[in-house]
Amino acid sequence: MKIGFVLFNGITFLDFIGFYDVIYRLNNFVKTQGTTWDICGLTEEITDELGFTVKVTKVKPDLSQYDLLYVPGGIGTRKLRYDKEFIEWLKQAEKVETIVSVCTGALLLGAAGFLENKKATTHPNAYDLLEPYCEEVVHARIVKDGNVITAGGVATAIDLALYMVELYVSKEAVEVIKKHIDYPYDIQGIVEV
Repeated sequence: MKIGFVLFNGITFLDFIGFYDVIYRLNNFVKTQGTTWDICGLTEEITDELGFTVKVTKVKPDLSQYDLLYVPGGIGTRKLRYDKEFIEWLKQAEKVETIVSVCTGALLLGAAGFLENKKATTHPNAYDLLEPYCEEVVHARIVKDGNVITAGGVATAIDLALYMVELYVSKEAVEVIKKHIDYPYDIQGIVEV
């Protein structure tokens, strides 16, 4: 499996890192060994909403090449959803097998048209911003509607990644990872359409 992580200025890095720290462990399991990923962006460096900067590994790659596309959130999504260049780039992923967001990354999925006729969720403080983009905003932590999976606020990124590990590997794999990261919580609030 090949994963594309989409980063942008104004990201909340916990949205990205919470998911990344769990999902990269797919390589520890036979079923998902060989999983690769790229950290993608429109520029070589991305700065979060607090001024922290990271380098991306792929600048403006063709997003259709990935099996899973992950879009985090952050305050930058409010303006970015109207950025024609970014949204056109994101639309390249329309045939990607699994499209995933956490927090206000759902606004970007919506702006790209991926949430049309779908149920979705986002950070509870942004439910109203998500309404124009989807069939129904579901007040849940994780919503899976077809090939699109959206998740709630920032810390939900960890639960979302664990949910993905269960989909791709097993519940037992989730327990192994939870033990590795000393994560005592069970995933709650999942809606599968």
